Amino acid sequence: MTFGESPKGFFLASGSAEGFTPLNAFDGALINAGIGDLNLVKVSSIIPPGCREIEPRGLPQGVVVPVAYTFIVSDIPGEVISAAVAAALPEEEQDAGLIMEYSARGHREEAEEIVRNMAVEGMKIRGRKIKNTKSLSVEYKVQKIGAAVAAVVLWPYL
Repeated sequence: MTFGESPKGFFLASGSAEGFTPLNAFDGALINAGIGDLNLVKVSSIIPPGCREIEPRGLPQGVVVPVAYTFIVSDIPGEVISAAVAAALPEEEQDAGLIMEYSARGHREEAEEIVRNMAVEGMKIRGRKIKNTKSLSVEYKVQKIGAAVAAVVLWPYL
């Protein structure tokens, strides 16, 4: 992928983990999500026109990829934490789609409902009709130091 070239595909990923430190917990959550060996570049939440959902496959270690993600870390034993993402795809192929991210203390079903509603509202503000909405969430009950992460990876290669 070169500068100015748009990603061709995207996929959703989520994971959770316990860690020795908050950073170790976050790293473990990325590994659990299947994206821990990628160089993630955080981007704002737009899916380029024509970008389609793909299955993650053969992710080369160290590759640099754009990703919209959210995470939460807690050191309160017994606390439930959740992370969720939603991708709203437009009816019109020439329009961009939208990604929303949300993390909170509480259960994943609530987080996923909130993030889906955020995606619907974002597309409404843009005046775009939604063809399809995808979402994914994860929750984790903290033992000592825990993390939850949810992401939409914008994959440049097909």
